[in-house]
Amino acid sequence: MNHETYDPDDRIAALATPWAESALAVIRTSGQGCIDAISPLFSADLIHQKSREMLYGILSDPHTGEALDEIMAVVFRAPGSYTGQESVELYCHGSLPGIQKILSLLFRSGFRQASPGEFTFRAFINGKMDLTRAEAVQEIISSKTGKAQSMALNRLSGSLEKRIDHFKQMAAGMAALFAIQLDYPDDEVDAPPMPMNEIRDMKRGLKELIDSYTVGKIYQEGVIIALAGRTNAGKSSLFNLFLKEDRSIVSDVHGTTRDYLESWISLGGIPIRLYDTAGLRQSEDPVEEEGIRRTREVMENAHILIYVLDGSIGLSSEEEDILRTEPSEGGKERILVWNKADISTVTPPEGAISISAVTGEGFTELEEVLRSRIFRDAAHVGSEAVVDSLRQKELLERAYSGVVKVEEAIHNGLPVDILAMDLHDVLQALGEITGEVSSSDILERMFSNFCVGK
Repeated sequence: MNHETYDPDDRIAALATPWAESALAVIRTSGQGCIDAISPLFSADLIHQKSREMLYGILSDPHTGEALDEIMAVVFRAPGSYTGQESVELYCHGSLPGIQKILSLLFRSGFRQASPGEFTFRAFINGKMDLTRAEAVQEIISSKTGKAQSMALNRLSGSLEKRIDHFKQMAAGMAALFAIQLDYPDDEVDAPPMPMNEIRDMKRGLKELIDSYTVGKIYQEGVIIALAGRTNAGKSSLFNLFLKEDRSIVSDVHGTTRDYLESWISLGGIPIRLYDTAGLRQSEDPVEEEGIRRTREVMENAHILIYVLDGSIGLSSEEEDILRTEPSEGGKERILVWNKADISTVTPPEGAISISAVTGEGFTELEEVLRSRIFRDAAHVGSEAVVDSLRQKELLERAYSGVVKVEEAIHNGLPVDILAMDLHDVLQALGEITGEVSSSDILERMFSNFCVGK
């Protein structure tokens, strides 16, 4: 959206459901006069229709008389709509040609195509939600697990906004205290005590939210895990066990998996992008060699590497060399899995998890180890509000830094006007989180990531 020429009262329309054949599709509209604009196209009376009630009718082209579809229409009168504006939603059949005809009719009737995120942007500028809730809308849409969706829904309900508002109230109280001391000389009024307890509480609360970003990012973006090891170690069987379906081909023939397979799974609500890779071995087959090259790329990019060892035959000399080295990527987690434990007569190496991908033996332990490794560097989250937006995290860090400066200035006996300036930076950062203070380029970047119908 070009905010210099943008008119928030324009009538806009967009498909809110995926552009695909379906039983139903939803077309959203918003803007001043949209009820009057759609009324001549609809066979039933929209003008006198109650807000938020469905009305059945035929949508037709008034110039040609062609009936486009039987639809249900819902009128939303301002300010009781998603955007805070007058709005109409059309529920039509999910035929792609039919949807295109309806949109074309709307565009000929004074509507324009909505920009990505424009409906939510209008909700923001009309005071229907703050920026933390607006970001939560997109996070709900992009959630990969039920847990991630639940956390985003919690932010949409205002949990994060309430926490930020609490910090703003604390900062405003401190600012009022400093203002009194600036307005009245020391010889005219006794200086009130410095709010050290409030400063410590605010530091602790801000740090808690900053630390929650690691957890929030994991639940929103997920973790990449690769299964690696030599041929016939049981990687594909383990891959299928994670998926709970026979997705990967399992065979006694060496080199069956010649390229990687990938799938999203949920591990206790954590979205995981799991890769089954080609077995590592020397090969003169150019196709298998290419698969092994791609395997090494996947291994380099994975957050966690599950190295599968064949417990039925023990370690090879190459595997012994590998186990003596650390993973190549700094900080990469590696988990050793001793597979085929149900038929193994060999003692597993130290630290390896014994499992059987066929019987499921030891799989629960592997899942628990994975969960603990994923959250190894994540601080305990003691608040319902969890941050998963980098923008919010950086602003929280700025606010935290400002509070630290205020605390240090008090300890160093600096003048009150210095304290007031540092506190102003805190309030500025907190205001940017919720959108009370914002710039057009920030809004442009944020809302452009939304889908068109949002």
